[in-house]
Amino acid sequence: MTDAQDRSSAPTLKALTFLGDAGHYADRILDILEHIALFEDFDQEEVMRLAPYLRMYRALQGAPIIREGDAGDFMLLVVSGRVEIVKAGPDGLPTILGAVGPGGVLGEMSLVDGEPRSASCYALVDSVIAVLDRAGLSSIVTDDPRLGVKLMIELVQILTRRLRELASRLAGTADV
Repeated sequence: MTDAQDRSSAPTLKALTFLGDAGHYADRILDILEHIALFEDFDQEEVMRLAPYLRMYRALQGAPIIREGDAGDFMLLVVSGRVEIVKAGPDGLPTILGAVGPGGVLGEMSLVDGEPRSASCYALVDSVIAVLDRAGLSSIVTDDPRLGVKLMIELVQILTRRLRELASRLAGTADV
């Protein structure tokens, strides 16, 4: 186990196959760049500078990647495959919230605030994911401040967009 692999305290990642840093997957990430909201304002050179901070994992079909309620300090980017998002309903039964394919970003709330996971994520098919944990994000900010600030701004924009979408959905279902 490498130091990079040790950084994450997430037990679900330990059940996945560690593939190394994203340097070997940078071309694949660049191929799907136009579908990655997080990197929409990043150029090829910036993605290449980010790659060493990302760790790659393979999740076999059905593997849990994130578990609702678990502590979390990482976000993930789906590089290939498809990941389903599931939340326990008030009755305890799972509710499928959606699924994301290549370019999908999940878990960014826990990366930023360190709070427990709000939903679970499972690999619908064999999938490859890139993981950025809080230690990696801190290293980016320290090692390459401009890139770190740019990444933080993108994270805030994603979180804000999701909050606005939720507010719109709640307003549409509110009893008046």
